[in-house]
Amino acid sequence: MSSKGIISLIVIGVIAVGVFLAAYTVDETEQVIITRFGKITGKPKTEPGLYFKIPAIDQANYFPKNLQEWDGDPGQIPTLDKTFIWVDTFARWKIVDPIKFFQAVRDMMSAQARLDDIIDPAVRNNVTENRLIEAVRNSNRELDTFEVGGAEPTEPTVHASYYVTIGRKKITEKILKEAQPKLVAFGIELVDVKIKRINYVEQVRQSVYKRMIAERNQIAQKFRSEGRGEAQRIMGKKERDLKEIESEAYRTAQEIRGKAEAEAIKLYADAYGVDPEFYSFVKTLEIYKDSLDANNSLILSTDSEFLKYLKGYSE
Repeated sequence: MSSKGIISLIVIGVIAVGVFLAAYTVDETEQVIITRFGKITGKPKTEPGLYFKIPAIDQANYFPKNLQEWDGDPGQIPTLDKTFIWVDTFARWKIVDPIKFFQAVRDMMSAQARLDDIIDPAVRNNVTENRLIEAVRNSNRELDTFEVGGAEPTEPTVHASYYVTIGRKKITEKILKEAQPKLVAFGIELVDVKIKRINYVEQVRQSVYKRMIAERNQIAQKFRSEGRGEAQRIMGKKERDLKEIESEAYRTAQEIRGKAEAEAIKLYADAYGVDPEFYSFVKTLEIYKDSLDANNSLILSTDSEFLKYLKGYSE
């Protein structure tokens, strides 16, 4: 190959390498700022596609365009009613002005630190300004609880200390409203802030657990007392019903027995009236049967009226 051809290949290779080093791509989730010796040149590249820059002089700085996550560290915060709680929050944000973002924070790690510095105080301020119930609940929806020792209410009632005037949703909206203006200078838009979890600190938690156990024991004792009272009422009703049944049965039995005895007396009387001698004979035989056996001994005079039928038989 001639020297001319070699030079052509070298030139083509240099051009290819230059084009390769000059080209860069931007996808749908990215935006790029070109800096030249640390200074921004041109407008941000926010649309996906193929772009070119000056090799070895220009540098492409990539930043995400989609939503990013901020997860705050749980912190101990006192509420307006002096209850210490652990509050864990999270947020979603995005870079809306990459030039401001690059000039103010440079990278994502520094951005997270700025978010910590702005969102955490906003969370603390708004939780401290409100009672615990405001951070826990969103509305005055009726709870499935009732006062121990009293009847259940017929209409929903809300205890004064549990009445919600703001609610968690409005508190998070206030946090967002308070933090967002402070992030404009960094080219950041705070999209949403939410309270992930609220919990009592350990000392308060143990106290709450003990109070909950005491309340549940009180409710259980109330149910047991009501159950014992209901059991006594049922047992009393059962005894009363049983006595009424026994009394009615006894009265019916006595009536039947009286009628039977009256009928028997009538039959005996009729039989006695037909043949008194025969009736006397039969009754005497019954007496003989009951009183004269191998285990009994009688000593009677021969002229005893008791032996009149035996004497008559022997004659």
